[in-house]
Amino acid sequence: MAELIYYCGTMDSGKSTLALQTAHNRTSRGLEGIILTNRDRGGEGVITSRLGLRSPAFEVSPELNILEHLKSEMARGRKIQYVICDETQFFEPEHIEQLAMVVDELGIDVFAFGILTDFRTKLFPGSERLIELADRVLPLQVEALCWCGLRATHNARVANGVMVTEGDQIVPGDVASKDVIGYEVLCRKHHMQKINSTRA
Repeated sequence: MAELIYYCGTMDSGKSTLALQTAHNRTSRGLEGIILTNRDRGGEGVITSRLGLRSPAFEVSPELNILEHLKSEMARGRKIQYVICDETQFFEPEHIEQLAMVVDELGIDVFAFGILTDFRTKLFPGSERLIELADRVLPLQVEALCWCGLRATHNARVANGVMVTEGDQIVPGDVASKDVIGYEVLCRKHHMQKINSTRA
């Protein structure tokens, strides 16, 4: 039976790498699928990993109906046996519902990858809906580390080296770019104390 599986973790825990590996494993066995993403660090229509891996992907816009898009692609003769979704924290809750319908109505496995919580420790709407609807929620086994060496459990937004806890939920940035707006993974203790690596 097809499943909706949600792989989640902090930034820097290998989500995009695992998404690309999952696609590779299925492609190498002769299966055909589609890769979806939203606001990847590498730009529109691509999945990138910090290890240097990358793949073209279909960019999910707010108004896209994923179920209808896949039905349309299949009606034109495209074979879709799996769906890989990266950056699902940025998907709309309606997109997650559509992914569940892809599983239930089309019998296609959906593998979703994303971050659970934002820099304020609040669930992203897309992540929240995935927790509610996924057949399985699997934390990633690769542990990102806080600057202190403990397991990182929280994502911190950093502005010019200083941790911030206010602002829009979605602001582009990356763990590698701390000059203006960037991100850093921290353990709970240092996130709550607002002590990032620069302050430490």
